[in-house]
Amino acid sequence: MAEPLFDRLCLLGVGLIGSSLARVARVRGDIARTVVAHAKTPATLARVRELGIADVVEADAAKAVEGADCVVFCVPVGANAEVMAQVAPHLKPGAIVTDVGSTKMSVFRDLGPLLPKGVHLVPAHPMAGTEFSGPDAGFPELFQGRYVILTPGPEADPAAVEAVRELWKRCGSMIETMDPATHDKVVAIVSHLPHLLAFTICSTADDLAEETKEQVLKFAASGFRDFTRIAASDPTMWRDVFLNNREALLEMLARFTEDAHALGRAVRWGEAGFIEDRIQRGRKIRKGLIERKQA
Repeated sequence: MAEPLFDRLCLLGVGLIGSSLARVARVRGDIARTVVAHAKTPATLARVRELGIADVVEADAAKAVEGADCVVFCVPVGANAEVMAQVAPHLKPGAIVTDVGSTKMSVFRDLGPLLPKGVHLVPAHPMAGTEFSGPDAGFPELFQGRYVILTPGPEADPAAVEAVRELWKRCGSMIETMDPATHDKVVAIVSHLPHLLAFTICSTADDLAEETKEQVLKFAASGFRDFTRIAASDPTMWRDVFLNNREALLEMLARFTEDAHALGRAVRWGEAGFIEDRIQRGRKIRKGLIERKQA
């Protein structure tokens, strides 16, 4: 077995991603000698202790980060600034701060100004997840064969970037590097917009007259069921994602709205060729995902 990458790894937040990281570290043994987990609520802390997925479970975020070589922010992105304000004075010199959030410009905005001198920031985004949340939702295979996007700043320490890259490699992930603005645009179309649409479609169904809604639920086909799976995602996390990637999400929503109106016009006027072209393009995207083993 390889030497552990970190002596002390601290996870701030133990939801789906944080608890999966803890489980990978437990299973592999070469990620950290000691895993420290912090959560905000007593119930979550108690459950993490019951599950036995961390070596140390700490209610105080400031105490949790003390002595850690690597601190991973696994909280909703809207909580980053508040948590960073609590822990910044307690980060040891040379420590690496990284995250798992779905928005990256906000990470530089919220963590960067509070970063102590000599502490290295290397934002990251594992493109993996399920609709479930909380410490029970995690599993060690979550990151296997999935992409993790690193978005280090131009002044990032190369050794710190390599350490975060190696962390995710040991989790079974494929690594890509991107600038944060490009990342936020990419995830706006592949992740954030689909969630927005799923929440909206399910809200529309919920607004139907009661008798009609009952039939919708009774006869829901696979397409609608797929939307409900996405719409079951954690409300706090997705509220924060939408608000912290506002510009890119609204840009993609505007483009989608134009395209949806164009397809609607084609349906109205019986433009069969246009409709078929849109369907074929959808099939092409699906085929590309399957070829890349991402479906």
